[in-house]
Amino acid sequence: MSGGIDPGSFAPRLVAWQRTHGRHDLPWQLSRDPYRVWVSEIMLQQTRVDTVLRYYEPFLRRFPDVRALAAAELDQVLAQWSGLGYYRRARNLHACARQVCELHGGEFPRSREGLEQLAGIGRSTAAAIAAFCFGRREAILDANVQRVLARAFAMPRPRDAASLRAMWERAESLLPATALDAYTQGLMDLGATLCKPTQPDCLLCPFAADCPRDATVPPPAAAKSPRRAARRTLEWVLLWARSDEPAGPRVWLQRRDPQGIWPGLWCLPGHDDASQALARAAQLGEVLRQRARAPLRHVLTHMDLLLRPLEIWLRAHEGVADADAGGAWFTLEQALALGLPAPVRKLLAAELDGNPVEAADAGEQG
Repeated sequence: MSGGIDPGSFAPRLVAWQRTHGRHDLPWQLSRDPYRVWVSEIMLQQTRVDTVLRYYEPFLRRFPDVRALAAAELDQVLAQWSGLGYYRRARNLHACARQVCELHGGEFPRSREGLEQLAGIGRSTAAAIAAFCFGRREAILDANVQRVLARAFAMPRPRDAASLRAMWERAESLLPATALDAYTQGLMDLGATLCKPTQPDCLLCPFAADCPRDATVPPPAAAKSPRRAARRTLEWVLLWARSDEPAGPRVWLQRRDPQGIWPGLWCLPGHDDASQALARAAQLGEVLRQRARAPLRHVLTHMDLLLRPLEIWLRAHEGVADADAGGAWFTLEQALALGLPAPVRKLLAAELDGNPVEAADAGEQG
């Protein structure tokens, strides 16, 4: 172990490393437009950069500025977000855009304190926007930065208000007088690429020589902990109710609750078993035929979903009020314009493209 990193040398060394070894070609780095930076910051919360790269530019093409986003319907925003996960971020993004337009004339506040008053923007995100876009001298402290500072200065990871306050004070004390952009980006780059939660690349770190962590040897394997509980799997039968009509097939969707899995998205109704799905289908129309589709496994952060689509053709009842029935009929094109969970979007998009998922074997039914 070394004596530790000199706080006075931390920023200059990090800036020098970032300029040589950091990331310089991410699309949101090429602009100081607060809208583009804000969208990237929200997308990057709890999501890997390589995933965000697939969504960032398409989202901006659909909503090129904050006024376009504010004018959109929430379903349009959720549809563009579909598959990115953590959908509360999309709802906050939409709400924030409307606040910027209604309260600030379409211009983002320039201070961290003003940005923090907007929906979905916490202190670290507000600081990043203020620093990158408006040159404000603000410290960031997202999860990656917390890990970097905890290791570099042998500090405990924040577990309560006092330890979080101490880390904020440390982060603010390290801010350089110049090159704030490179410093802030360097913190992000170091935490994302080298100082990772597990198996950090210590030998490549600019602080390898004097980090309190022993940088010359790989970190020891974690001690075996007591047997962890098996990952939970939740199984749903998805009611794929469809009514084939001259204008094209329609599918029944209902909006999920604001809380829980896929909050607020439109979805094929999920049931505990096929009998429940059939009973629900009978409320919507006369059942003509049915078949099971191949099951899908969808991985969430905290559990797996085993989805068993049950396709049921109906002669839809006339006069069924959508609101009373807890859902609505949509053509496939209409459905795909809504905010849908990724596996449901995959099913319906494949159907529209004429490449339906193979039906399950008989043993998969039920």
